[in-house]
Amino acid sequence: MPILSETTKAPAAEVTASVADDLDTLSTGSRTRFRVLALISVGTMINYLDRAVLGIAAPSLTVDLHLSPAVLGIVFSAFSWAYVSAQLPGGWLLDRVGTRLTYFLAIFFWSLFTLGQGLAIGIKTLLGCLLGLGISEAPCFPTNSRVVATWFPGRERAKATAAYTVGEYLGFVCLGPLLFMVSRQFGWRWMFYSIGTVGLIFSGVWWRLYREPETSVKKDVATHRVTWAQIRQLLQKRQVWGASIGQFAGNSTLVFFLTWFPTYLQKERHLVGVRAGFSASVPFIAAACGVLLAGWASDAILRRTGSCNLARKLPIVLGLLGASTIVLANYVAGSVAMIGIFSFAFFCQGMVGLGWTLISEIAPRELIGITGGVFNLASNLGGVITPIVIGAIIAATGSFYYALSFIAALALLGAFSYIFFMGNVERITLR
Repeated sequence: MPILSETTKAPAAEVTASVADDLDTLSTGSRTRFRVLALISVGTMINYLDRAVLGIAAPSLTVDLHLSPAVLGIVFSAFSWAYVSAQLPGGWLLDRVGTRLTYFLAIFFWSLFTLGQGLAIGIKTLLGCLLGLGISEAPCFPTNSRVVATWFPGRERAKATAAYTVGEYLGFVCLGPLLFMVSRQFGWRWMFYSIGTVGLIFSGVWWRLYREPETSVKKDVATHRVTWAQIRQLLQKRQVWGASIGQFAGNSTLVFFLTWFPTYLQKERHLVGVRAGFSASVPFIAAACGVLLAGWASDAILRRTGSCNLARKLPIVLGLLGASTIVLANYVAGSVAMIGIFSFAFFCQGMVGLGWTLISEIAPRELIGITGGVFNLASNLGGVITPIVIGAIIAATGSFYYALSFIAALALLGAFSYIFFMGNVERITLR
């Protein structure tokens, strides 16, 4: 259905129901809600640092562990194999035991596996740690989506989603140059040690500070028994599949920046050390701005028009179309122009993070965790496929030329899915 369909028009204050929409106690200025938002933002920042650090370590790690480009592509994708396979179990765990315990266990164990990567002595131990990391991180984004649906009303949900999604990029912005420097001065293993330790400390902070809203509405959501019949119904909905295909496409651009981009700068563009660190950070700054812009614009459009289709889908579609411009980096020689193109493409990809707001709008209230798991599973198939395809392309051609073309083509596929396949943004109801 076309993106500008007005079938789902409604007053902005009434667009979709969430737990937060039903609670008079959660006022707009609640400091507790913003503390909760800060917690999941920091958790997301650590989460993505744990993923990005392997890309920074790759040029040195491949020498020490004797890995070819094709094998490195498999290593990059190993995290996503486990991450994808654990999405539905992670969503089920979230719906059964609740937010606080699920997120604590996730942070604690993913931090242990990050530390373990620093101790890797070969490809087997490295792959084992990456598989453990993927399983442990699987509940993160379904949990974030549940927190936003629980604590924030629909009129504020896009901004709240943007606030934690920006953590995907800010971790690299703040610590990327420092991590490049640590790798150069002390070796790549110390990056894993430091990030893993920070995560373990944060798991304790989360357990200490996070609490659920004490309401009967929340309790009903947390204790709902999930049935296979409901899951089958959910998987038949075009809204879920349309959004998932679009997010798969957008996530492929993010995966490129998290995995192969540091290697691209050092091997293809011959940038090293601090210079490579700052060059890699600029696109992440741009992506963070894209996330915030999409969140602000989406809620503003919702207030003005009352149309969920326009407010939630338009920024994502524009972001996917803009992300496809990454292919233009193949045709420039200068470093400034190259970083400018990558920054614009990643800025636009940041807008695709709004997809989590869209999922919180369409998810059945009794299956928020499972819906987020399905969405994140499809999204992170990009993490499985993209690194392997890029590694194979580099091994076959010796350059990134066709790799960037591949990323651009996927972005266009995602825009097509949101425009023509997904249909209306409206909450799914199950029999």
